Amino acid sequence: MFGYVTVNREELKVKDMKRYQAFYCGICQELKERHGSLSRITLTYDMTFLAILLTGLYESPVHQGSCRCAVHPLKKHLYLRNEYTAYAADMNLLLSYYNLMDNWMDEKKAVSFTAARLLRKEFLEVCARYPRQDEAVKRYMRRLARCEKRNSRDIDLGAGLTGELFGEIFVCQEDVWSHILRRLGFFLGKFIYLMDAYDDVEKDARTGNYNPWMTMKKREDFMKVSEQILTMMMSECAKEFEKLPILENVDILRNVLYSGIWTKYEIVKRKYRENN
Repeated sequence: MFGYVTVNREELKVKDMKRYQAFYCGICQELKERHGSLSRITLTYDMTFLAILLTGLYESPVHQGSCRCAVHPLKKHLYLRNEYTAYAADMNLLLSYYNLMDNWMDEKKAVSFTAARLLRKEFLEVCARYPRQDEAVKRYMRRLARCEKRNSRDIDLGAGLTGELFGEIFVCQEDVWSHILRRLGFFLGKFIYLMDAYDDVEKDARTGNYNPWMTMKKREDFMKVSEQILTMMMSECAKEFEKLPILENVDILRNVLYSGIWTKYEIVKRKYRENN
C-alpha cells in the first residue's frame, strides 16, 4: 500500500520540489542514524507528507544540512530534519516491517521475510517507543486478515480498517489537533486502501486473490463509480486538512492532496481501459 501519497512534480515549483526532496532525504538520514543503514530500504515518499504536515502544524524548526549517500555518492544533497522527520522515520519502519511480514505470510516472499528478520531489533525498539501506534497496526493486521478470510465484498470494511490505522499514525501526540489529524488520516487511509485494490484488481481477477472491488468490477459503470468513491474519500481528507492552521510548506501539502495522489490513479485508469 505504499507509493500513492506523493507530489505531482510537474505542478510543483522548483523551490518547493527541492524542499520536499530535502524532507525525504532528512527521513532517510533519520532511518540511518536511528535504525542503521539497512533500514533505508524501507524508505518511501508516503511518510514525507506526514513529516511536512506535522512540521507545518506545530511550526517546528528544522535543522538543515547536506550529505552524500549510496544512491547519490557524487553530489551532496540538502536534508531537513526535526522531531517530526524522526517520527516519520519510525512510522515508516513500523509500517514497512508489518508490510514485509504480510508479504511473507500471503505470498511466501523469502526476500520480505529476510528483510523483516534483519530489521526486527529496530522494529521492536519502535514498538516500545510508540505502543499506541504499534497496537493499532497489530489490531489492523488481525481484523484485515479476518475480512479477507471471509472474502467480504463490503468495500468500506477493509478501507475503514486502513483508515483507522492511518488515523492513529497521523496523531503523534494527543492534543487539540488530534481529532482533525485522525479524521485526515482516516480518509487518506481509506483512499490508499481502495486505490491499492483498484491498482491490483486485474491481477487479483486472474489469481483469485481477495479484492473488495471484485463484485463491483462486473458493472458497466465500474470506472465511473470507483472514481466517484475515491474522489469522495479525498474530498473528506482535504476538508479536514483545510481546518488546520498550516502556512509553512502549504503549497507542497496541497499539491499532494489535490494533485499528487491522482497521478498514479491516472496511470492505473489508463492501463485498465487498455485491458478492457
